[in-house]
Amino acid sequence: MQNETLVVLGVNPGGSHVREKEVSGAAGGRRQVRPSERDAAPRCCSGSLEEDTTLNSHTFPPVLSALDMNCVTRVYVGWGLLAVAAMPGCPGEMYTSLLNVKQAIRVERKLIDNLRTYIDHESERLEDVRRFHAKVSDLHTELYEGPGTAMANPLVAFTLIKRLQSEWLNVVYSNEAVENIQALRSSYEEEEAELPKLEDLQGAARGLMRLQDVYALQVGSLVRGRFQRVTNGQPIDIIMPAVSVLLSGDDCFLVGKVAYEQGDYYHSVQWLEESVRLFRGTGGGWSPENEGTLQDALDHLAFSHFKTGNVSYALSLSQELLHYDPMNGRVLQNVEKYEKLLVAASPSRSNGLRRPTSNHLRTRDTYERLCQTQGSQPMHFENPRLFCDYFTNDNPGLLLLPVRREVLSLQPYVVLYHDFITDSESEDIKGLAQPGLRRSVVAAGVKQEAADYRISKSAWLKSSSQSVVGKLDQRISMLTGLNVKHPYAEYLQVVNYGIGGHYEPHFDHATSPSSPVFKLKTGNRVATFMIYLSSVEAGGSTAFIYANFSAPVVEKAAIFWWNLHRNGQADEDTLHAGCPVLIGDKWVANKWIHEYGQEFLRRCSLVPEE
Repeated sequence: MQNETLVVLGVNPGGSHVREKEVSGAAGGRRQVRPSERDAAPRCCSGSLEEDTTLNSHTFPPVLSALDMNCVTRVYVGWGLLAVAAMPGCPGEMYTSLLNVKQAIRVERKLIDNLRTYIDHESERLEDVRRFHAKVSDLHTELYEGPGTAMANPLVAFTLIKRLQSEWLNVVYSNEAVENIQALRSSYEEEEAELPKLEDLQGAARGLMRLQDVYALQVGSLVRGRFQRVTNGQPIDIIMPAVSVLLSGDDCFLVGKVAYEQGDYYHSVQWLEESVRLFRGTGGGWSPENEGTLQDALDHLAFSHFKTGNVSYALSLSQELLHYDPMNGRVLQNVEKYEKLLVAASPSRSNGLRRPTSNHLRTRDTYERLCQTQGSQPMHFENPRLFCDYFTNDNPGLLLLPVRREVLSLQPYVVLYHDFITDSESEDIKGLAQPGLRRSVVAAGVKQEAADYRISKSAWLKSSSQSVVGKLDQRISMLTGLNVKHPYAEYLQVVNYGIGGHYEPHFDHATSPSSPVFKLKTGNRVATFMIYLSSVEAGGSTAFIYANFSAPVVEKAAIFWWNLHRNGQADEDTLHAGCPVLIGDKWVANKWIHEYGQEFLRRCSLVPEE
């Protein structure tokens, strides 16, 4: 068979022509455009995945700006702004903090009230229309049976002419319907600043896919509101949340579409399969609140299967799509191309979907395994050298009320202090932090950047002797023997995680001389003291990658570890991660202590001999 090229024309979301393609992808869903988006300049008109491929890809609608963060060189150093002032907020960051997601409930309640008002007004309008209809119908039933006799009466004739010239005009061209819908739209626009942006929807969708990957969750189970993974061939519930929902075909379509627009066909296939199944189950009907339809899901799924090498299934789905849209020229040409590819190719079986390898996260397998164990590693914690005790650090302030200490690891040295903080102190800290919460950042050279591998919001709290922050600082100093006053330690950083919120493996200490950690001019971060301000139902563990263990979230406890060896060199075994929060609202407070201003002889007495 000769090598021939079938050229079709891809169409971008705006309807204009783009460069010629050979097999074209789906064109997107039915998302309604808000007024504020209509006038905005597009960030991306169209784009292709692989220019040198022999087959066409989808032309993308505007893509979430955070996706571009993958192009930034990642420096795995946890750090923060070394000042109290928070960064200005950016749009599309609701999904990065569960606090903000909870606040959205209040906004939707307002929208529900506004919609109820609209329904009431429309009901009154339609009742008036029904009354007019009944009045006119009755006239035709009772009065106009003998039109000649009726029209002999000038009053009857006048009212007929008046109705046809005036009343029907007022009913048909009534402004009341327009005024009602305009009032609804105006009330919606008043709340628009508090509504999630498109970036929030995309970020939330990526959060679901992250949870799917890290915890090996089955998409089919998630769609049914359950969190299951397959163990020994059987689906096992890893958590039974107190509240859950079923996902719709449109819900799954939007998640799959986010993956599709990133060229992530591993995820798009799985979510779009569920979307197609659910849409088929409803007979392919479309609801006004939906963005997608069965046809949209079939279109995206067919091309996703093609991109994963399953040409025969891509052909089958495209043929099903033509049943609903037989004159779709793009799909017709794709079908022709698929058929030619299948004729030319030697028979082979699909190897199934395979998750792509990670280029930036070399420790992915260990990281995910530790997250899945959620702090239950019996082989690690059965080490006889690990112990629990009541600890005073020889501090007079702790003699009458020692702290329960649990040694989690000797290398690196990691301890957990139980009941470090009270419930009221936790609530006070969260309340103080809420107004200043901004998207958490990571170090990228000398700059700070938001990144997909850290999904949370954070705020920095100054200390004073009488404040709750000052009391916590004093308690940290008593337990560790370290100077935690600024600038020998950073201000307290309070963090709230978002949907699937996490922080992939990183070091807390600086790994580059240009790191912002050194702006305080008090050396590197010698130690980390992290306080768990809340509990979670599942997920959110702190995983130490090279040390091969994870510590679960223990409410009101604090975890402490040294980032540097006694000689001041970095301890590579402190590579750690905040696992994605599966169920729950995770809050932590971080205190990073620097080298200078510390009594190192006293420090050495706290660290076991290596």
